[in-house]
Amino acid sequence: MPQLPARPDLAQLRRQAKELLRVAKAGEPEAHAQLAAVATRPTLGAAQLAIARAYGFPSWTKLKTEVDRRDILNRRDLPRLAALLAEQPEQARQSMRSWSDHPRGASPLGYIAMLRFDAARLGLNGLLPGTGAIARALIEAGAPVNGEAGDPETPLITAASYGDAEVAAVLIEAGADLEAVAAPHAGGVPGGTALGHAAVFGMTDVLDLLLAAGARIGGLSEAAAAGDLSGWLHTDTPLIERVRALAMAADHQQLTVIDQLLDVGTPIDAEDEQYRRQALRLAAMRGRAASVAHLLRHGADPCLRDLVEQRTALEWCRHARAQLGDHRGSPGHDRVEALLITATAQQD
Repeated sequence: MPQLPARPDLAQLRRQAKELLRVAKAGEPEAHAQLAAVATRPTLGAAQLAIARAYGFPSWTKLKTEVDRRDILNRRDLPRLAALLAEQPEQARQSMRSWSDHPRGASPLGYIAMLRFDAARLGLNGLLPGTGAIARALIEAGAPVNGEAGDPETPLITAASYGDAEVAAVLIEAGADLEAVAAPHAGGVPGGTALGHAAVFGMTDVLDLLLAAGARIGGLSEAAAAGDLSGWLHTDTPLIERVRALAMAADHQQLTVIDQLLDVGTPIDAEDEQYRRQALRLAAMRGRAASVAHLLRHGADPCLRDLVEQRTALEWCRHARAQLGDHRGSPGHDRVEALLITATAQQD
C-alpha cells in the first residue's frame, strides 16, 4: 500500500485522481481495473475514491481530512484546528495514518510533541511557536494526556525527548503522569521516565520543568543533569557511573557537578563505550560552550577521537551543526568551534 508523503499536497492528490481517470478512459488495463473495483462508471469521483482506497482510506473525504489535519498540526493553526474538532472531535485522538515518515502511526498529541523532530524535512522553523496551544486544544477535545493503552511512550516522554517545553508545560498542567515509563521495546530510553529522556537527550528546559513539577531523580546521571549530586555520589560509586554522570553534567552545563566528579578522580577524557558518550565530545556536539570551556580549562584533550567514528570534539561539533541545519543551529556551536580550534592549535 502506498503511503502519503511527509509534505502532503491535496492538489497533487487531485491530480493523481485526474490522471488515473484519464488513463483508465484511454484503456490502460490496470487503471481501468482500479476504477472498476470501486464504481461501475469511470468518473472523477470514482477516481478520487480509488486514490483514497489505495492509501488505505474508505473515502476521499477521509483522505482529505487526514491531509488537512496534518497540515493544521504542521502550521500550528489553532483556528482551523478548532473548526475541525468542533465538527469531528474524534480527530483529537484518532491515530494519524498512512504517513511515509510515521508508518506505525502517531496520535495527534504525540505528533505535536515530536514536531521538532519533523521540522527539518517539513521545512518548518525549528522554534515552532504555538505547539503548546495546539496540545491544549487537543487535550480539551478529548486527547488522552497520557496517551492510549499500548503506546510505547506517553506524550510527555515524547515532548521530553524532543525538547518541546511548551508542550511539556501543557501536559504537566493537564496532569500528565511524571513517572510513567517508556515500553521496553521503545526507542530512546527504554524503561525511562520523561525526566530520564530529557536528561539523556540534553533537553535542559524540559528537565527543569519536570523537576519543578516534582519528577523524581532515578540515579546518578539524572542527578548530574539536574545539578545536584546530594545522596547519589559515594566513595564506592563505580567508575562507569561517574563517567556517564560527567558526560551528562557536561551536556546540561552543570559546571559545579563537573568539578565534583573530577574531584573524586573521574578521568576527564574517559569514554562510556556502551553508549558512546564522552564529556568533551558530547558537549561539543550539543553546542555547550560553557561546558567545553570548563573542560578544556581542566585539561580535557581536544585531539582525542571517539572509538567508532574516529572524530575529534571539533569534528563532532561541525558534524552536529550540519545535521541540525541553519534553521536549528545555535550560536553555541560557533563558540564551541572557536574554542576547540584554539585548543587544538595549542596541542599541535
